[in-house]
Amino acid sequence: MKKIFQIAQNFVKAETIIKTMYSKEEASKLRQQFWITFGKYMKPIPSAEGLEINWVNYKTGVKHIFFKMNAEQRQVIISIDITHHNQEIRALYFKQFKAFKMLFNETLNEDWLWEAETENDFGVPLARISATLDGISIFNQNDWQALISFLKPRIIALDQFWVDVKPIFESIS
Repeated sequence: MKKIFQIAQNFVKAETIIKTMYSKEEASKLRQQFWITFGKYMKPIPSAEGLEINWVNYKTGVKHIFFKMNAEQRQVIISIDITHHNQEIRALYFKQFKAFKMLFNETLNEDWLWEAETENDFGVPLARISATLDGISIFNQNDWQALISFLKPRIIALDQFWVDVKPIFESIS
């Protein structure tokens, strides 16, 4: 029990150190620098259709469907967020993604977390399909290669998947 308490104390201390290491402005600059670095790294890579693409701000072209990448203090996440305000339409989009789950898994070569009903950080309801890597931080530049190595193959594979299924989603909207 004493060891668990010590581990918890160390975790709280480490979190406090990280929070106090950077002001909001410094943290914002680090985040911005990471996404600039990631964008430059990805820039020479064409989309699945052979076109130039902004990988950092990926546009699906379908309203209420977003490909998101988020890196924070202790994790990185890549997701498909379905944000339609109407729960029934959001469920219809999610059901359509589920119909393509086998193709999705084959294209991504891994299983992702499928959440028909969840919320974003602001309490807004959405459906989400996501993959997460824990234990790395955008605030540690030594982790940036691991962040990029996690995000790069997944956003490229998402793009390939999207080329194959986008027409179906366009017909729904």
